[in-house]
Amino acid sequence: MTARVSGTTPLGRGLFVATILAGSFLLFLVQPMVARMALPRLGGAPAVWNSAMLVYQALLLGGYAYAHALGRVRPRMQATIHIAVLLIAALWLPIGLMSADLPPDAQPAVWVPWLLLGSIGPLFFAVSAQAPLIQRWFSLASGGRDPYALYAASNFGSFAGLIAYPLLVEPGLALHWQSLMWSGGYVLVIALVLACASMLPRISAEAHVRAESPAPARASVLRWIVLALVPSGLMLATSTYITTDIVAMPLLWVLPLGLYLLSFTIAFADNRAPADLITRIAPVTILLFGGVMMAGYNQGPWFSLGVSLLLLFMVSVALHTAMYRSRPAPDRLTGFYLAMSLGGALGGVFAGLLAPVLFDWTYEYPILILAAGALAPQTFLTHGIRNVWHVGATRRIAFLTVALAIGILILLRFNGPAALFGEGHDGFAFIIIAAIGLATIGFRPAYLCVLAAALMIFGGYRSISLSLDPGARTRSYFGVYTVRGDGNVRELDHGTTVHGIQLRGSVAREKTPTTYYAPGSGVGQAMLAAPAIYGAGARIGVVGLGTGTLSCYARPGQSWRFYEIDPAVIRIARDTGQFTYLSRCLPNPTIRLGDARLSLAAEQESSLDLLALDAFSSDAVPMHLMTREAFATYSRVLSPRGLLLVHISNRFLDLEPVVAAAAKAGGWHSAVMNYRPSALARDASSSLWVALSRDPAVLKTLRGQEPDWRDIQPRPGMTAWTDDYSTILPLLKHF
Repeated sequence: MTARVSGTTPLGRGLFVATILAGSFLLFLVQPMVARMALPRLGGAPAVWNSAMLVYQALLLGGYAYAHALGRVRPRMQATIHIAVLLIAALWLPIGLMSADLPPDAQPAVWVPWLLLGSIGPLFFAVSAQAPLIQRWFSLASGGRDPYALYAASNFGSFAGLIAYPLLVEPGLALHWQSLMWSGGYVLVIALVLACASMLPRISAEAHVRAESPAPARASVLRWIVLALVPSGLMLATSTYITTDIVAMPLLWVLPLGLYLLSFTIAFADNRAPADLITRIAPVTILLFGGVMMAGYNQGPWFSLGVSLLLLFMVSVALHTAMYRSRPAPDRLTGFYLAMSLGGALGGVFAGLLAPVLFDWTYEYPILILAAGALAPQTFLTHGIRNVWHVGATRRIAFLTVALAIGILILLRFNGPAALFGEGHDGFAFIIIAAIGLATIGFRPAYLCVLAAALMIFGGYRSISLSLDPGARTRSYFGVYTVRGDGNVRELDHGTTVHGIQLRGSVAREKTPTTYYAPGSGVGQAMLAAPAIYGAGARIGVVGLGTGTLSCYARPGQSWRFYEIDPAVIRIARDTGQFTYLSRCLPNPTIRLGDARLSLAAEQESSLDLLALDAFSSDAVPMHLMTREAFATYSRVLSPRGLLLVHISNRFLDLEPVVAAAAKAGGWHSAVMNYRPSALARDASSSLWVALSRDPAVLKTLRGQEPDWRDIQPRPGMTAWTDDYSTILPLLKHF
């Protein structure tokens, strides 16, 4: 009886809260930490993070299933078993990646699950069971008090762990010290679990197993699963968007997941006012912001980032609040969380595994937005609107009016005057859709019609038309590629970033390097100077194939090889005939498939004279290609007089200090060209290239070709990135 009384005291409750907080903090601190550890081996593609998230969700589901099954034994036996599981998992300390040599053509879809399960699987599984298990123990120790508010504390701890990593842990500690810190935290969690276990009551197995509340209906369980599925899938879809078009880094990886977890804190809190307010306005947000995201305002990426995150947060709070409102009694708690975890895992499977196979574009995003509109609780905005939709005759008239208005908007969107509905003139349509949509909130059929129309008008029609055009769009594990153009020009886009433009109409035009690779650019100058520096037999490597533009600098006698991680890019550049750079300039090129760093590590020493590094994924930066260890690999592959060209053009990050620090640490001589083409050079793009060599005479020759080369600008206090330590916070540009 003493243990039960102590569970009701502030000190006793505080112990359970501290245990849940500590476990959840560690659980979600480890996710970006291990992703950071995996960068040198698996690369920085957003899909790597999504694959990792699927592993975490599967382990979380396993942990919740284990906690649910553990409820069949006496409380004290539960504690004994769980402490034993924690101690066995401790054999995997200190936390880190298992040692394994990945082949150069390792595919992240296969290797990410294997590597993570073998490295942190037991630890993650053991800690993941904490949230439902400790809540159940609290209910038992406190004589049946409602434990659901502790789930809010659990997700606050998870949110704190995620945010702490990019803001505090990554900038302040190398990976070695991060691992030791996490291992110390794990030992603390075991001590806290032991303290909670000492407060459990001694009751019979029969009394514990027998649930007194009625079992939930199958429809209720299915509804919990669906309510959990949509926010989970939307979280991964949002992660893909922002990490593809900004930068593949833990700082942005954790934002969608952090807001997703924070939504649980609000939805399950004792104070219901914030959750109820957000749930009430969520349908408005879904209607207005869903259309904005479909429109894709590339000119304002930070605005789009903010809108996408706010939309995810509002949807998550609304659906998790709906789940909370239908929660079962505490004696059914573990089954409730198991259904929630199953829904989360299914959302991850849909967005992370099925969608890239089923769709050629990110159709999962509007599908999940539409599903959120169908599931989010709705109330009429005014009594007058309520009266319209509650009377049968006026409801039919209102519904027909809404359908007619939407039909007219869609017809005008496809066939109307450009002044009202042309590209970049969506404001009028947006106002009309918003006005109609606000009047339908509360009557779900009409609301869903308006929401579907908004998704179609503000971008869905463009995506469907491209999907219907054979060869216009390709989707792979690494993103969505779109081919646009006409008889005069053809363009390849990855996300919102142009990855190559080819002029059409004649052989000479098709062999003209364009965009970032124009003759006046840094890499163009280097390619033109290669015969003078290295002779007719120059050996040239290019990281990042793109459309194959650089191949048109190839000269007879030279040896070229490309390094490309995505088979879809190789097919577009070489096999489809949509781009003819390779066929015109370098038939049958040597292409190494796989992560460039792994492929280069397998090359012979001094096997290249010039290496061009252009491995951006949309506007994302593969951090593992910018570390001191990576530059050491480039140095080994290059000849003693070799030349390295690094493309650092970026809308969001100032990467010059990173390369400057790596050059200083590795003993490289370096120079920068900030190429700004004249207004007459319409087919060239501004670009920033850094040239590095261990032989100053090579750079002197290069700089003699073009006076626009300048000395690189280091940043005081900036140290070279390493596989053990890097941070992008000081590099963010101000807008």
